[in-house]
Amino acid sequence: MKRLYMLLFSAFAITNVQSQTKFNLLVGTYTNTCQSNGIYVYEFDAATGDFKMKNSSENVISPSYLSVSGDNKFVYAVNENGPQSTVSAFGYDSSSGKLTFLNKNDALGADPCHLINDDKNVIVANYSGGNIVVYKKKADGSISEVQQLIQHEGKGPNAARQEKAHVHMVVFSPDKKFVLSNDLGLDKVFIYKYNPNSKNEILTLKGSVDVKPGSGPRHLTFSKDGKFVYLVQELDASLTTFSYDKSGNLKVIAETSILPKDFKGATSAAAIKISPDGKFLYASDRGDVNSISVFKILKDGKVELVEQQSTLGKGPRDFVIDPTGNYLLVGHQYTNDIIIFKRDKTTGKITDSGKRIELCSPVGLVFTK
Repeated sequence: MKRLYMLLFSAFAITNVQSQTKFNLLVGTYTNTCQSNGIYVYEFDAATGDFKMKNSSENVISPSYLSVSGDNKFVYAVNENGPQSTVSAFGYDSSSGKLTFLNKNDALGADPCHLINDDKNVIVANYSGGNIVVYKKKADGSISEVQQLIQHEGKGPNAARQEKAHVHMVVFSPDKKFVLSNDLGLDKVFIYKYNPNSKNEILTLKGSVDVKPGSGPRHLTFSKDGKFVYLVQELDASLTTFSYDKSGNLKVIAETSILPKDFKGATSAAAIKISPDGKFLYASDRGDVNSISVFKILKDGKVELVEQQSTLGKGPRDFVIDPTGNYLLVGHQYTNDIIIFKRDKTTGKITDSGKRIELCSPVGLVFTK
């Protein structure tokens, strides 16, 4: 009897550990270049790197970037469709992966490219529109019409890419007191005070910081302790490190490049992420180099290059590290696949696992429970 109990206990323990390694991978895609249903949901096993498709949305136009609600019950997506762009809300059943369309509303700006949400609001960056819009969340998870629109004005020195404002990202500070927003067109990072309960002044401008002219700020991420911010710039592939304090102040402390030395081709930096343990930083470039640079984060917040690896495809617009830190998955917009890399937690280095998810134009990846 004791042996049977021990066997049952061991089986339960193993099952319990295994269940903690399985997550849902949500992928947003472009639907205007190849056959795509929009949002895809896969089960991903972070112990083995294996995956299986669970579900997908139906007839959703280019839901490129996704944001999942804190309670894991709703998914919000930008629908990049030029002047007809919208923002959509979906009910989300994590066990089945089923997405149920709730509603959508006008983005009031062309080509929304990033969004965030909390229990009160959905905040969206409109790239071509050069503005930020805020929607209130309704009790059923659907979104209101736009409650606030903040228009950026100006231009930068790169006439082809910085002819006007191009808001590329919105991100909460760790304490949710501020929202930071990168503007590729203006070479600025804006800091907005966040007033979640306000009706139509949810964001109020605190200030902004300038970065190198012509660099084109794209995406940023906070260090695990919240004391530093790392910004990747699309147009010159630079990586800027800021100190950050709880009053919402940014100060440049270091700058490097994510490109190999002596690289001469076109640059187009894309995504930036930090490992779950906070020890390593990763940044992708989808220009001619199609690579990911791996950096070790030092105690003073500065970074040290570990390696630069080919992403083994074209157009690594986004990538994601699974919650256990075992794998790094790169979505390629142009080669229509997601490459699964094994990640060494000690060194931060990545190696090809040989596993691939074939999928039309993946551009936004996020893990959920």
